[in-house]
Amino acid sequence: MSSLNLDDFTDLIERPDGGVRRDAEARREHRVVPPGTLGRLDDLGEWLAAAQSAVPVRPVERPRVVLFAGDHGIAELGVSRRPASSAAELVRAVLEGGRPVSVLARRLGVPVRVVDMALDCDPATLPADVVRHRVRRGSGRIDVEDALTLEEAEAAFRAGVALADEEADSGTDLVALGDLSVGGTTPAAVLVAALCGTDASVVTGRGGLAIDDLAWMRKCAAIRDALRRARPVLGDQLRLLAAVGGADLAATTGFLLQSAVRKMPVILDGVVSAACALVAQRVAFRAPDWWLAGHASGEPAQAKALDRMALEPLLDQGVRVGEGVGALLALPLVQAAAALAAELPEQPEEKPEEEPEDAPEGTPEEQQAQPEGRPEDSGTV
Repeated sequence: MSSLNLDDFTDLIERPDGGVRRDAEARREHRVVPPGTLGRLDDLGEWLAAAQSAVPVRPVERPRVVLFAGDHGIAELGVSRRPASSAAELVRAVLEGGRPVSVLARRLGVPVRVVDMALDCDPATLPADVVRHRVRRGSGRIDVEDALTLEEAEAAFRAGVALADEEADSGTDLVALGDLSVGGTTPAAVLVAALCGTDASVVTGRGGLAIDDLAWMRKCAAIRDALRRARPVLGDQLRLLAAVGGADLAATTGFLLQSAVRKMPVILDGVVSAACALVAQRVAFRAPDWWLAGHASGEPAQAKALDRMALEPLLDQGVRVGEGVGALLALPLVQAAAALAAELPEQPEEKPEEEPEDAPEGTPEEQQAQPEGRPEDSGTV
């Protein structure tokens, strides 16, 4: 029996400050550029002001990329073009600076934090700060067994909560959230289908490496079988994550909820973070107000989840690589919105026109009819 009460998050999470947002909107009306000419950048700046409870909005100066890593047993069925149990290779490549997220993070000056929750490798082969939160070695094959025990799901969820607290306490002012997994899009699709009440075929995508038709059919069948196992536990989000999620997904869900508690904005990456966000929304309906959708990944399950949460992607560049790249690409857009909202000057106030001090009274006709002066005023006798 779990000692974790997810209902507490409903009371702990508040919406971003509506009064501050209205102040930010009022400030926009007086800027030198006409309202509406900056499009969504205006909305982004006002959203960030409300999240910070500050007008003018403060610049985003201490962002962080957080990536939860894990292997999924369902990858054994060939639902991914990557070999099963190979997520540790991705983690090492990120740490060594050889992945897209590493290149972008270096260019933008953003630190990357990788958290091993369920990699299928010897923990001694990775740095201690990466593996210290690991719950188990790999997650179960969700078409025939639970991904985790309930105790493991709770431990992973609590790890995500603790990591959100660590980031907030260290001064992180925005998180780009992603995953490093093999097979992770399959449990993500199961969660979205279960929570949205759709069939497996509606949410089955082709993953980051674009699987072929045969692999797509295997993936669709795996999602269908896992959905049968998910439906009986739909009313308990922790049991749902244990049954058809995984340790990295449970940790991501806990991280998202606690980030909302701590009023720390988050940019979601792809389908995995979107699926976890959908689970978190079921826990606390106000939580999505603290998140942005970084980009459209092309995965149908991501589109379904974002639509359910009324989150519109900031970018659509066809990026499918995962690992937080889409969220990181959206970061400069958010920073630009903050800079424009804070630094654009307001229009100078127009001064009313003043009438000349010595202007003669009367109309021009009256002025012409008036005598120029009496004889006694002329100085003659």
